[in-house]
Amino acid sequence: VQLQASGGGLVQAGGSLRLSCAASGRTSSSYNMGWFRQAPGKGREFVAAISRSGVSTYYAESVKGRFTISRDNAQNTVYLQMNSLKPEDTAVYYCAADEGIAYSGRISRLGTYDYWGQGTLVTVSS
Repeated sequence: VQLQASGGGLVQAGGSLRLSCAASGRTSSSYNMGWFRQAPGKGREFVAAISRSGVSTYYAESVKGRFTISRDNAQNTVYLQMNSLKPEDTAVYYCAADEGIAYSGRISRLGTYDYWGQGTLVTVSS
């Protein structure tokens, strides 16, 4: 599967953005999907994930209540709605696909994911 992330940009603190991750080559419903981010000079960290059916979602504590992950399997697309953005949310955001079983102890791990998109830059100004 190939993943294409989009929707990043420059936004003021308190604003919103919606990221999209379009899957091609195989239907996205075959995969659990995740979003990770990497800030300048830091490692890549988990943001959110969603199970194949969309029934189960998982979030990092730092984004709970502000970000919402969703998916449209008919469109082979996963979304990350980001509200109340903070300067510390500034990072390159990556989407990823996982062929395994979705549970909280596994779905947030970087090494769980089999496929990665190219990333989209989100910059939040103060």
